[in-house]
Formats: sequence, C-alpha cells, structure tokens
Amino acid sequence: MDATDRVSPEDARRADADPDAPETGGPVPACADPVGADPVGAGRRGRVVGLALACHPGPALAVTALACALALGSGLGGPRSALVTAAVLAGQLSVGWCNDAYDARRDARAGRRGKPAADGTVGAGAVWAAAGIALAVCVPLSLACGVLAGTVHLAAVAAAWLYNLRLKATVLSWLPYVAGFGALPAAVTLSLPGGPAPRWWTVAAGALLGLAAHLADTLPDIAVDRAAGIRGLPHRLGDTGTRLLLPLPLLGATAVLALGPPGPVDGGGAAALVLAGTASLAGPALGRRWRKAALAGAVAVAAVDLALLLALGTSAS
Repeated sequence: MDATDRVSPEDARRADADPDAPETGGPVPACADPVGADPVGAGRRGRVVGLALACHPGPALAVTALACALALGSGLGGPRSALVTAAVLAGQLSVGWCNDAYDARRDARAGRRGKPAADGTVGAGAVWAAAGIALAVCVPLSLACGVLAGTVHLAAVAAAWLYNLRLKATVLSWLPYVAGFGALPAAVTLSLPGGPAPRWWTVAAGALLGLAAHLADTLPDIAVDRAAGIRGLPHRLGDTGTRLLLPLPLLGATAVLALGPPGPVDGGGAAALVLAGTASLAGPALGRRWRKAALAGAVAVAAVDLALLLALGTSAS
C-alpha cells in the first residue's frame, strides 16, 4: 500500500481536532434555533455505532463463532471455551479496527460506503485507540489459554496486523490469511489440558480455508483496489484468475479433512465433498450477478468443513 494512504494516529488526532461547522462555513451561532437539531447524545450514539461498524463485525463475529464452535466441540468445557472465544474476539476486533483506521484516507478518496472512519462518522484517532485497547486485552486473554496456545494465537493476530499495515498491497497478501486460519484450530487444541498437538489435517484445512477467504473477500473489490494502487495476489491474478483459483483451496480443505484421517472415507466425508464441491463452484460462477456470491460460497464450504471437523476432532490421538 502506498505510504501516503496511511492515516496515522497523529494525523487522526489533528483531523479530529477541527471544529464542526455547517456547510456555509464558520461556527454555529450561539443563537441558532435548536429546533430540529439532533437530540443530546445523538452524535455520541452515532460514533458508538460507527465504531462498532468499523471493526468489520461480519468477519470478526464469523471467526469468533468458528473458534467458539471448535472450543466447545473439542471438549474444552464452558469456562475454558469462553476464555478462548474472548481471546479470539479481542484479536479480531483489534484487526478490524486497525484495518479501517489505516485505510481511512484511501477509503475516503475512493468514496467507499460503510466505512465509518472514512466518512467521518467516527474519527480515525478513536478507531486507532480502540484497536490498541483491543490488542492490549487480547494479550493476557490469549496467554491465559496456555503459553503455547496463546503464543500461537498472538502470532496469528500479529500476522493479521502485518497484512493491514504492509502485506495487503503485495504478492504475499495471502500469507497472513493462511497463517491465521491455520493457527485457529491449533490454538484451540493447544488450550486443552496437557496441550495436545493438533492433527495435521486440521491445520492444513484451516490454512486452505484462509487462502480461499482472502480470494473470496477481495474478489468483489479488485477493480477499486487496483485503482487505489493495491497489488495483492488477487489483484495480480485479476477477476478471471481469482474466480478460477478460488474453488481449488475450498475443495482442497474439504478433501484434506475427508481423506486425511486414517481409514476409508465414510458417508459423512463423501457428503461433505459433494456439498463443498457444489458450493465452491457455484459461488464464483454466480459472482457476476451477485458480488458477494463467491464469499457466500466460501462461507458455505467453511460450514461444511466445520461440521466435518467437529465430527473428526481436532487433536492427535
């Protein structure tokens, strides 16, 4: 990413210090008629809502729900599962807020909708502060899951921050997604008593789903991102290349889960392969009619893989 696109915390503080003014310029007169003005606290409520939207709530909640399901399915128990879920949520919040704060200026120039830090709903400085607080909370929560489990999770969070700050615009844009999704089942398994090693196929499937998530999430915005100077892997592949590549990691993730465990593929594994194959091919094919179709297909495959993974278990025997 072009360094000039960055909105640093210092830039944000200077921008947030500018006084609000009506369209005609100048301060609002003290005798201005209050009738029709926003009620007291409306602006604050708007900033709170903006801050909530700036964390990328959809992906943050999806990854957190995935971690919660893995934790409960692995037999961690309620309190331990809640701790893992809280750690993952804090990490996801920090990543989402970092992303919106860093990209605020570029998003504003591109006129992107739904970006509170770019449209002035909430100041970029406030979003940076929220990201820092969430990251600070994430550290002790992660380490409370176990030193090794916490280290693995914090490494995944660090990779996501590196994506936001540097790798998003490079050919290595896929790497943080692969590392982060691969680390999630590993961190959950390592949180179990005794810290058992995760099964290799759970980590491999997570990594493949991470690559697919990156491709599917970026696909609708390739043209806009290219105009802004971003040259990540999907942008280099182009729209057609990304659509052709996307089904491969989706099918690969399901195949690893179905074929990785010893023994023949059972009925559940065969059904998962059929469902995943259908969803992974349908998503990119329908993408020209519905811009989020590829991402919806990826989510459907992830749901199938999660069910299969819960049936298999995440830790080594």
